[in-house]
Amino acid sequence: MSVIVVGAHAPNFELKDQHGEMHRLDELRGTRVLLSFHPLAWTDVCRRQMEALEMNVDALSSLNVRAFGISVDPVPSKKAWAEAINVRRTSLLSDFWPHGAVASSLGIFREKDGFSERASILIDEEGIVRLVVVHPLGEVPTVRQLLDEIRSL
Repeated sequence: MSVIVVGAHAPNFELKDQHGEMHRLDELRGTRVLLSFHPLAWTDVCRRQMEALEMNVDALSSLNVRAFGISVDPVPSKKAWAEAINVRRTSLLSDFWPHGAVASSLGIFREKDGFSERASILIDEEGIVRLVVVHPLGEVPTVRQLLDEIRSL
């Protein structure tokens, strides 16, 4: 499957966050949604990626963007990890079961590795994909650069 393209309708999904609360993409209409995929919790680069989102909640909110961190880790692991890295305002979603289904639907699941690419996908208020960036696995996405790109849309 190829990576979802800008201009495509984002497939709906329903995932639980680190608190066990369900989030549905179609219920977020009217808000821009930034899906920040990271391969696995408890790794250094993923930690820094989620901390960067957490530090920029207000800047994202000022652009009508709600950011979500997503990985294949189960909810209990996401909860413990969020507490360990002090992520309180950013929802960390579990794409655990069916394993990687949301990442697969967006064409960013690495089947041979069992986790997603490190990717940033921005979905507009109507559910249309407006930005797709697949980042190198070993690099933390630059939130400031993402903010600049979002401002330019």
